[in-house]
Amino acid sequence: MSGLQNKDFEKLAVPLLDSLYNFACWLSGDADEARDLVQESVVKALKGFGSFQPGTNFRAWIFRILRNTFLTSRTGLERRNTSQEDEQGFEDSVISQETPEVALIRQADSALVQAAIGKLPVGFQEVLLLVDIEEMKYQEVAETLSLPIGTVMSRLARARKQIRDHIVQAASARKTVGAKS
Repeated sequence: MSGLQNKDFEKLAVPLLDSLYNFACWLSGDADEARDLVQESVVKALKGFGSFQPGTNFRAWIFRILRNTFLTSRTGLERRNTSQEDEQGFEDSVISQETPEVALIRQADSALVQAAIGKLPVGFQEVLLLVDIEEMKYQEVAETLSLPIGTVMSRLARARKQIRDHIVQAASARKTVGAKS
């Protein structure tokens, strides 16, 4: 690979590293594993960069490599659903001078949404995260996941509905518990 190709790869890949890491965190549920997945995916992408077709969607291509690397790492293994403490959220609330009550409500809402996303089937999670978090267009998601665009739209709609239903149920449960006390 020539130096020019390495520079082209760097120009395309470096701006996507944070997004790749975020997606890897959601897939794996573990920050350390996410870093390893991103590193392995970038190495694979760099090695295979010669096969990348200029003018096509690099973002979808590298996200597909990350997803396939994750799936390969899970072959024969049960997917782990681990949760992590949100230490950064605590630090942010201290720095921003929020009241403890506001910080607690914000953290509870975030945890509720994360729990709802965590309950989605993996195929729904992937579509939701790529569209709503990574802000990919439907066509990019379809390319990344090798799905028809109609399947992407259907999974997204169903994922959003399941999240809404989960939040409504949780809110109802809170009101019920609060009314009984």
